[in-house]
Amino acid sequence: MLISQILDDADTIRVVARSGGKTRIINGARSVYSLAMEAARTGVGLAALIERKGLGETIDLDAAYKRGRLLSPINHPDPAHLHLTGTGLTHLGSAATRDSMHKKLSTDGEEQLTDSMKMFRMGLEGGKPAKGQVGVQPEWFYKGNGTMAVAPGAALMSPAFAKDAGEEPEVAGIYVIGDDGAPFRVGFTLSNEFSDHVTERVNYLFLAHSKLRNASFGPEILIGDLPSDIRGTSRILRDGKALWEKPFLSGETNMSHTIANLEHHHFKYSAFRQPGDVHVHMFGTATLSFADGIKTEAGDVFEIEAGDFGLPLRNPLEIEKPVKVSVKAL
Repeated sequence: MLISQILDDADTIRVVARSGGKTRIINGARSVYSLAMEAARTGVGLAALIERKGLGETIDLDAAYKRGRLLSPINHPDPAHLHLTGTGLTHLGSAATRDSMHKKLSTDGEEQLTDSMKMFRMGLEGGKPAKGQVGVQPEWFYKGNGTMAVAPGAALMSPAFAKDAGEEPEVAGIYVIGDDGAPFRVGFTLSNEFSDHVTERVNYLFLAHSKLRNASFGPEILIGDLPSDIRGTSRILRDGKALWEKPFLSGETNMSHTIANLEHHHFKYSAFRQPGDVHVHMFGTATLSFADGIKTEAGDVFEIEAGDFGLPLRNPLEIEKPVKVSVKAL
């Protein structure tokens, strides 16, 4: 089952679901967030709760997408309580690009193992622990709160000071925190973990700066288990034509960590178990146009698709105007 959110002609949020056939409104669902919290509070599985509520009017989701009526598939009434985070070096093909960005030489000219490669090897050796065991912790980063989330079809805004504006096609887990502080997974969605790879390449300690960018996810949330072998396509369109296109792989078959291990190392922090919060946690990628020398421009469109997740995720690129910030003493 796939669920998503749209705005109807009266600008009212409608939650819709589809399962192999028509897309229909979920009766009585005010938002995906309220639906998920109701499931957490009642102990009823999300799919069972949707079945209990029943489905109503049929919706043309493709038409709503083209009209700009799709919302992010989950949001929070207070954007400060939605957290955008992620993890890197989790996929079997992810080490080469990152390693090349951060290669370093010793004083005698010999190549040293980069921190990226060390982290990747740690994942290979300990990222898939036995059931009931805790594996090695991955790389982790913060992207911002809900004010940084961009709806499917809306523009990803690159700061004027950015050195690069590049896509990262990923799968993200969507979570709500129950009233008792327990995390609940709503499902999985496509995401574009939009980043500045040139800034990151200057110095690995700039990674945190490079990640403080918009992100987009959706349009639809896949309810249930994550397929073990996900095969999708990431492309950049310029003037309506494909500038760059490449397959991307995800799912645990193609990863050095289990999803459970990545979830544990995020939610082990009590700050991320605050009742009522929403988390969008991105699981990493091995595919970047930056690695192929692509330089994006304003007006380019990022498109990420994988059959298991319904409609593709599309976002145009825009560049923000320069802003000079000065702080005034009170």
